[in-house]
Amino acid sequence: MLTDKDVRRAGGMVLGNWQQELSQAIRSADELLRRLGLDALGGGHGEAAGDFPVLVPQSFLERMQPGNPRDPLLLQVLPQVEELQPVAGFVPDPVGDVAARRSPGLLHKYPGRALLVVTSVCAIHCRYCFRRSYPYAEDPRRPDDWDPAMQVLAEDTSIHEVILSGGDPLSLSDRRLEELCERLSAIPHLERIRIHSRWPIVLPSRVTSQLIGLLQSLRQQPVFVVHANHPQEIVGECEAVLRQLVRSGIPVLNQAVLLRGINDSADVLEQLCRKLVNLGVMPYYLHQLDRVVGSAHFEVSETVGRGLESELRRRLPGYAVPRYVRAEAGAESKLPMI
Repeated sequence: MLTDKDVRRAGGMVLGNWQQELSQAIRSADELLRRLGLDALGGGHGEAAGDFPVLVPQSFLERMQPGNPRDPLLLQVLPQVEELQPVAGFVPDPVGDVAARRSPGLLHKYPGRALLVVTSVCAIHCRYCFRRSYPYAEDPRRPDDWDPAMQVLAEDTSIHEVILSGGDPLSLSDRRLEELCERLSAIPHLERIRIHSRWPIVLPSRVTSQLIGLLQSLRQQPVFVVHANHPQEIVGECEAVLRQLVRSGIPVLNQAVLLRGINDSADVLEQLCRKLVNLGVMPYYLHQLDRVVGSAHFEVSETVGRGLESELRRRLPGYAVPRYVRAEAGAESKLPMI
């Protein structure tokens, strides 16, 4: 099992700890394109970054194909001028997060489970992110700021599962994460802690023996949900880390977003699902795009999505086929699309 002291290599580059890697992430469209030999493209990418700046760790960059402007990983993180064009139906809060807030940082949409927005920080900025306009400044920043949310959770015995989200909860240090989990462990009716994180995919050095030990020590059952959209993401250290999580006994699921020009192909989705299942990661959801401002160019029609889901059912065993769903503000669950 990997530890914080391990010397790791990805693409021939010696990697340090995850905090150092994040500090060295690419933070401009110009630098991203230059590193891929695409700096002659032009196209107003820097202007499109706007209030949602570029953030791409080296680990993710090294899985992109130099010289390919249509690389499926690049397209997820490169700002496009289409983001600046208003499109009817695309809004700042497409899934009703603000209306679901019961206290600062606590969202309660679905019966039996609630979600904590524990940080605004991610390891990568995906251009289709449904929380790219979320008002993070209104949520807790210091440990004591979580008191109202913890009180709501303690008083509402109908809540049996807490989802740690953000941002990305693994952006917290192990110490901060442990402190938060200890507070949740003191609430007797909570049965599961679910972590939604893209870190194991985009910057896998975050998953250490210390983190796995923390999850294994929880009183509640831990559940880990990762986010990979394309089989090109699941290689090398990412692949190894997913296998370690699974073999540590923690249930690991994947949720993907259906994205035009990235994974709107039965061949690509089949390869993604097969890679996941072969590592012991269960394909969980294939999300119809959340219609957040700036993301319209990623949208795939529901008709195409249903066809892809049907084709996956023809090609793969049932346990390897993700459920095709969409989120709707005010609904009590994700809504099936097929």
